[in-house]
Parts: sequence; structure tokens; C-alpha cells
Amino acid sequence: MQDLMNIFKALSEETRLRILKLLEHGELCVCDIVAALDMVQPKVSFHLAALKEAGFIKDRKQGRWTHYRLDDSEFFRRVLLLSVLERMPEKAFAEDRKRLDDFIRGETCEDTVVSLPNKKRCCGGRP
Repeated sequence: MQDLMNIFKALSEETRLRILKLLEHGELCVCDIVAALDMVQPKVSFHLAALKEAGFIKDRKQGRWTHYRLDDSEFFRRVLLLSVLERMPEKAFAEDRKRLDDFIRGETCEDTVVSLPNKKRCCGGRP
């Protein structure tokens, strides 16, 4: 019963849905997610932990950075997640996607929450 409660709790928060939508396109470093959501890292980490506890995402460490991706290893969660992501309109997440793309290209604004002028400090500077 607790497992089901964690699953639906994870899906009932807008920030978590935004994170899932970003991860739909592939693995991201925590710094990428922070930049895309324009939030502080501790808040994003809180939501990532809830998604991980519910079994929706997996993480891996690379140096001091943590990378996240969707976990599709369990059929029930995979079908549920695909159903949820399918119903989420792309235009509702266009700003997140634009901030992420700008951050990855190194075009972040001066007033952004994440101030990494040199992307090589994070994730090895991957393109």
C-alpha cells in the first residue's frame, strides 16, 4: 500500500511532473535540471528524491555530479509514467526546455539561479 501511495504522491506535484518531462528526452545532470527549472539545488534534490523513492527515476554518480534518467525497469511504473507524460502538453513545459537548451549551450543569463559560466565545471562540459 505504501508503494502505491509513494507513486501517486510523486505524480501529484507539478515540479516533479516538470522533472519527468525533462527526463523524457534522456539523462540529465542535476545541474541541468536546476537550470531548466530555475530553482535552487536543494529544492530540486528534494523532488528528485521523491521521484527516486517512487521508482520513477534512477541516478548515477559521475565524480561529484549526479545524473538522472527515467527508470523503465518495472512494467506498472513504465506504463503509468508513459500515460502521464503523454497527457502533459509540450507547450506547458516549453520554458523549462528552453532554459535547459540555453544552459547546455552555455547561454545562461547572468541572473539565473545556476551561475556556471564555464559548463566544463559541470558534467565534464558535455555538448
